[in-house]
Amino acid sequence: MTLLGELWEELVEVLLTLVSAIPYVIGYVALILLTALIWRLVKRVLTPKKDYVSLKTVTFGDESAVVSNNVASVVSIVFLFVLWGAFTGSKLLPGFLHAPGPFIGDASFTYTVTAADGATDDATVAVRVYPNGADVEDITIEPGEGFAKNDAINIVAYRSSLFRVDENDELGREDEAFITAVDGQALESGGSVAMDFGRVSMTPRGTLNIYPSTGWQMEPIWLPPPEAVWSRLVEIADTGFRNSTLWEHLGFSLFRVIVGFALGAAVGIPLGYAMGLSNWFRGWFDPIVEFMRPVPPLALIPLVIIWAGIGEVGKIILLFLAALWIMAIAARSGVSGVRISKVHAAYSLGASKWQIMRFVIIPNSLPEIFTGARVAMGVCWGTVVAAELVAAEKGAGMMIMTASKFQNTDIVLMGIILIGVIGFSIDMLMRQAEKWLVPWKGKG
Repeated sequence: MTLLGELWEELVEVLLTLVSAIPYVIGYVALILLTALIWRLVKRVLTPKKDYVSLKTVTFGDESAVVSNNVASVVSIVFLFVLWGAFTGSKLLPGFLHAPGPFIGDASFTYTVTAADGATDDATVAVRVYPNGADVEDITIEPGEGFAKNDAINIVAYRSSLFRVDENDELGREDEAFITAVDGQALESGGSVAMDFGRVSMTPRGTLNIYPSTGWQMEPIWLPPPEAVWSRLVEIADTGFRNSTLWEHLGFSLFRVIVGFALGAAVGIPLGYAMGLSNWFRGWFDPIVEFMRPVPPLALIPLVIIWAGIGEVGKIILLFLAALWIMAIAARSGVSGVRISKVHAAYSLGASKWQIMRFVIIPNSLPEIFTGARVAMGVCWGTVVAAELVAAEKGAGMMIMTASKFQNTDIVLMGIILIGVIGFSIDMLMRQAEKWLVPWKGKG
């Protein structure tokens, strides 16, 4: 197969996956619009008719009228946790909110065997589906009369099982006796029959494959419920992980991110100012910055290991490079975006170049720099997992990578949530600092 053909197959697979996700996306958007409509109706009832907002003639497109709705934020977070719990069978939610779960319990089906001479006989297979890790007793069943004998099988939930029912029959494949029907429905090689508990199919070799229904809920190994992640968090906070406490892991990650970001800002901001104020510096560094900007930090890991080793220096260098180009571009954009009328006004008042830099350029570029800083901090937090791949013994990223090797999904989710919460908290602090230090943002 040619490269173009392989790429086309991959594209088709991606498109099919996206198409299958469309109903879920539409449902999620519909729920967002429904909650927004309900909130608007509630607000209309509770809000006085003669307040300032109701008297405004222009709200659409008015930046001052569009602020984050705290109610929507709370509802969004709660709704995501409800979805998480619904599709994992969480005990925190009432049963009516659970998505259909896997079949667990006892069931049975009857199969028909046709011998070489045309004689037929029926036998029953008792099926017991049980949760993974649970103690289960084998089903006892009488073999019955006839050449097809009754049988039983235990299957773990979310699993399927190949089952040669003819192993204890008096007539088998070697006697040219084959299964021809299940529960009275004809069954051929490659076909399947739907059952109340799932479905039964036949392989090309004539073996029955039993598929208990998996429902809509995710298997815990792929997505554990919220209470399992919380229990793991409490456990690791109490006993630690890999000979280090949870706070040591988070502290090391936070230290690496802050140091890498601070170094990137310390170099990137002056570099961006130089590129924004000098044609020579712009021409010299612009190709370098624009070349390195789209290069993901992950691609630099091999070079960082070769150049700086596997110690702390290598990790901080990787985070430094993740922040450097973003901060340089933000500072350059901030300088380039200063209105020339302000510079001319300062010159007309007799300001020197340093005074223009101090009172015009820097204050008007700070909003762009703060925006770049928030983006850079987010990228650094996203890169810390990769940075801690470099032989780290402590860190949230190390916890995630180590847990993933042993399929401890609850620890992986716990680490991701902790990184997200810390990153969000830092972003909120930076927003507040921006309000304090740049109160003139958006005011001309």
